[in-house]
Amino acid sequence: MSHPLTNSVHKFYIPVMGTGFTIDTPLKVARYGISSVVSLVDDVLIEQMRKRLSKQGETSYEEIGDNEEDSRARRITSYLNMMDDMIGDQVAKMRTSLFEAGSEITRYYEMLPESPLRAMYQKMQATLDPAERARLQDLLREKVSVGAIDVNIMTKLDRAKLQKGQLLGPQFSDAMSALRGYAQSKVESSVILSAGMNRKLFSYLADFGDFFPNDRGEIRKRIVLKVSDFRSALLQGKLLARQGLWVSEYRVESGLNCGGHAFGGRGTLMGPVLAEFQEKREDLKGTLHEIWIKGMENLGRSIPAERLDIRVTAQGGIGTAEENRLLQERYDVDAMGWGSPFLLVPEVVNIPADHLQKIIDAGEHDVHLSDASPLGVPFWCLKTSASEEQRRERIADGKPGSACPKGFLVSNTEFTKVPICTASRAFQRRALKDLESAELPEFERVEQEYQIQAKACICHDLAGSATVPTGIDPGANTAVCCGPNTVYFGRQARLREMVDHIYGRANLPLNFDRPHMFLKELSLHLDSLRKELDRRGRGLKACNCKQSDEIKENLISGIGHYRDMAGKLVASSRDDFLSRLERLRGELDKLSS
Repeated sequence: MSHPLTNSVHKFYIPVMGTGFTIDTPLKVARYGISSVVSLVDDVLIEQMRKRLSKQGETSYEEIGDNEEDSRARRITSYLNMMDDMIGDQVAKMRTSLFEAGSEITRYYEMLPESPLRAMYQKMQATLDPAERARLQDLLREKVSVGAIDVNIMTKLDRAKLQKGQLLGPQFSDAMSALRGYAQSKVESSVILSAGMNRKLFSYLADFGDFFPNDRGEIRKRIVLKVSDFRSALLQGKLLARQGLWVSEYRVESGLNCGGHAFGGRGTLMGPVLAEFQEKREDLKGTLHEIWIKGMENLGRSIPAERLDIRVTAQGGIGTAEENRLLQERYDVDAMGWGSPFLLVPEVVNIPADHLQKIIDAGEHDVHLSDASPLGVPFWCLKTSASEEQRRERIADGKPGSACPKGFLVSNTEFTKVPICTASRAFQRRALKDLESAELPEFERVEQEYQIQAKACICHDLAGSATVPTGIDPGANTAVCCGPNTVYFGRQARLREMVDHIYGRANLPLNFDRPHMFLKELSLHLDSLRKELDRRGRGLKACNCKQSDEIKENLISGIGHYRDMAGKLVASSRDDFLSRLERLRGELDKLSS
């Protein structure tokens, strides 16, 4: 099979969504050449899914218990290997299927974008000569390319591992164990490192040969960095290159127009960020290549004759074929990540039926940027989810906080020697009691009480999207980390429908007069700035005028960029885009006055 990164047949991928939504998505889309990303945060869920899928596939299963040696890494390795085997079987079966209506191989080719491969398929369909038709069909069977089982590691989720009360070495921390589990698997794909730098984790990559190229320049396991701007890409790329590690892809995510955790930055907008990557891409590659060669030489590794390349991809808020084309044609983006819209495609992701309906029914105010994450990072969530409903009910009953069954986000030692999670009952009970004795103005006391009780048990509840519909844990309170783009897709869709929507062959109906993705992101930055200025105005936070000025300057610069960029839009949407852009500029002017 051709490599899914260097020979990808699709120009979009499905990003990681929570821990449960995409935990087995490769089994549903990889055989069609579509790459997707699995979270490696929750090894408990991973083991539960391995057990379930083993039963479905009638394959042997031997449990890897919590307290077994290196259990987290071994669980991840076993799960990824099992999926790789299952997908291999799916593709082998597909290659033997007939080219007829509804068959798997027909479905594969009908979902492809316009390309030489799709043209070959269309030529085969139009061919009347039986021998030539059979020849083309055999060739098409050979050219089936599998999508990647990519994985995501949040670099800052690196909890130390305790066993029988004893602290294990750093290599057994959560992030490093997850990396080891992936590195020891047989899959050929990419690891997406998100949420910033972890120097120990970055150094640990060099312990595994699969992250280095062979003599032909082929890398079995490629490194992808999720970044918010060019400076971050250059900084992290240099750090890895010095160790002989090549970053194959820089995945630019919108700071605010995304799902899950949102890293808003300082008013940097996606359009200008992508334009900087476009302008400096070759310089980036050249600079890193020189550093990388020295790093390889220091390790005594041979340098491939062919220079390695990089990809630039983008995700966050994409919702129409026009936006998809704009990113590709205006900014030379190699592939686009479509996340939240796929929450309405149960054929692709795990979603309980009642929560699918809640997403369908959601209005623009039902998805909000909350303080639910114990990481202290703004977190997009669905207000009507079972997780949020239970959180509010516990507060109303005078019992805020939740149990902490998994503990992946434990980090706080304000009240205890052993770290606990800020979403837990243990923390919130202590924090609220401490607040009672504090001498604070009433408005500040109310604000701090809200901040304490806003935290939710997301590491357990995000798994509910998979554990509830599969019957693994039917009583779980599902959390939904959908981005604001989700609410514009007002009905359930099939995989084929969504793919046709992405490529402009069909249009799924959109709700609420959906704004362009760039304008939505700009409006979210304005909302964030407005809230920040309001908090400062009420004395809840010391004023940082320099930071506010930087945000405003970046937004003004971004607006100027979008005025120039509007010429690339189709004429039917250009005037509306510019009109909305000027209204948002007016809102920014009011905030600046």
